[in-house]
Amino acid sequence: MADSFSIERRKLMRMMGAKVVLTPRAAKGLGMYKKAVELAEANGWFLAQQFETAANADIHEATTGSEIIADFEGQRLDYFVTGYGTGGTISGVSRVLRKERPETKIVLSETANAVLLASGNPQDRTEADAPAGSHPSWQPHPIQSWTPDFIPLVLQEAADKNNYDQLISVAGPEGVEWATKLAPKEGIMTGISGGASFAVAMKVAENAAPGSVILCMMPDTAERYMTTPLFDAIDEDMNAEELALSHSTPGFQIE
Repeated sequence: MADSFSIERRKLMRMMGAKVVLTPRAAKGLGMYKKAVELAEANGWFLAQQFETAANADIHEATTGSEIIADFEGQRLDYFVTGYGTGGTISGVSRVLRKERPETKIVLSETANAVLLASGNPQDRTEADAPAGSHPSWQPHPIQSWTPDFIPLVLQEAADKNNYDQLISVAGPEGVEWATKLAPKEGIMTGISGGASFAVAMKVAENAAPGSVILCMMPDTAERYMTTPLFDAIDEDMNAEELALSHSTPGFQIE
């Protein structure tokens, strides 16, 4: 979709030789999905099917999940917090945690504007398990890469098997707030979805027992969101404080 795929990402992909085809905002994520299917069928192209392929969750089981087990060997891990896009992370990692670290509480989050799982409304699917339409509980939200307008088949596994212990919604502005706090305070440059995951982790921390260990997934970086609300409050030109610093010493100055 044109408004959710930043100019920086488009330019970068085109620089690398990719063709970037945009779909209308009104068509939502399902429109993007359908266009990809159409183009693949018309041109004989490979379609990754990231929302349906079992390989999506399998690779997170084999890599992300195994890495978590190795990193926390001999140590406590009380909570694992993540959002979802395709559902690969939650479905793959939860398989491992349920088996290897059953004491770890798994917390899944979705945006407050689109509580698809929490709504209890099932996703309509085609015979091929593709989404047949947009989920009725979806509304536009600013947490890019999170919560498309349908429940992916890959995510359905975690829901059907009750492979998460809590489902917590988070508003987009909370994700922006925490992302902009993490950068100067912790040196962590994460996107809106990373900030949203951290916001949920902070909610979990408020009620967790003292000394609890919380693992929060923040899988993206901030520079790919420079044309999004994440950077709305960031000045492009020097602010008053910076101008004062510039004028505090002699030499070349920019007004």
